[in-house]
Amino acid sequence: MKLFSFFLSIVLTLTLNAQNTALQDSIYQNNLYATSKIEFENYEKQHGKYIETNNVKMHYLTWGNPSNTPLVWVHGTYSNGYELLEIIDSLVKKDLYVIAIDYYGHGFTPIPKKEISIYHVADDIKFLLNKLKIKKTIIGGWSRGGSISTAFYDAYPSSVLGLILEDGGSVAWDVNNHKQQIDTYSKETEEYYKNRKENTYTTEFDAYWLLYNNWGIKGKKDLKLKKEIFTCIARIKKSEENKWLINPGVEVITGEQNAEQDLANIFKPFAAKELFGASTHLLNPKIIYRNLDVPMLIFDPLSKNDWYDFEAENTKLTQTYPLLITHKIYQNTWHGVKDERPVEFLKDVDVFLKKLKEFYKKK
Repeated sequence: MKLFSFFLSIVLTLTLNAQNTALQDSIYQNNLYATSKIEFENYEKQHGKYIETNNVKMHYLTWGNPSNTPLVWVHGTYSNGYELLEIIDSLVKKDLYVIAIDYYGHGFTPIPKKEISIYHVADDIKFLLNKLKIKKTIIGGWSRGGSISTAFYDAYPSSVLGLILEDGGSVAWDVNNHKQQIDTYSKETEEYYKNRKENTYTTEFDAYWLLYNNWGIKGKKDLKLKKEIFTCIARIKKSEENKWLINPGVEVITGEQNAEQDLANIFKPFAAKELFGASTHLLNPKIIYRNLDVPMLIFDPLSKNDWYDFEAENTKLTQTYPLLITHKIYQNTWHGVKDERPVEFLKDVDVFLKKLKEFYKKK
């Protein structure tokens, strides 16, 4: 009995210590979030801008000298232009004029009332470039942002200097989803949606606290944490019911509100409810890049739990255009290369920019 009481006291002590640590962290993060919001608002005044395109009032960020080589960056799903914050100073030092857009439902760009696709975002980017009097740009993006970059190249090839694709855009999304996998994939998808948490919060910090504890933010420090906080501030919105939401409306336009919609995007996109989500799945880089004529840098992260295993298809594409494509494989790296391996990411971008310069010298 004494031994049991001894072990029970240890368990209770550890539990109380853990609860106390979590409480202290919550108080610290709450204060940090509040002070970061003030810094964010000042930063937004300096770098944030809006443009009324034919589709939407689009928010975008700019950094650097407008006379330098332009780089348009397109963020991934549930992210926004602030995803570049950790590496932006280094990119600007490479003599780049960086433009990071927010597409529909992300950051500070609303969702248009009309039907839209990833090609509409490409049109928005072209509209912005015309207003800024930029004839050609490097365009790049992460995940769905890579797909939008590919759509831009498809629609406006003469406006592209080069492409930087971070785990998206170089390979069709569903290349590995074969028919024999439908049953297994359906079960996994249905399980995911069944266990998904409600996206409504009483306070703004409650929404951030959920992201902090569940989206890989906890444990980050300094500029990495600042980037995450800024990105989260741009994600979290207040509803008409005075509740706080994370990326409200995004799951509607991507067609990811439930398992049925998600599976329709993958296995029958022509019949899918939302064109924006379906257009991502319908994109076929094999066709779009059949006559590739500009340099391309592919970031291809590989890990045990890889969302998108594109290595084989990326290798085939690179073999087709060995002089144009640089295929960088990152072992033991999850979906976001620039987040996990920023130093190497920047080195590879630097090498690519030198290659780009040489390419246009010879033309």
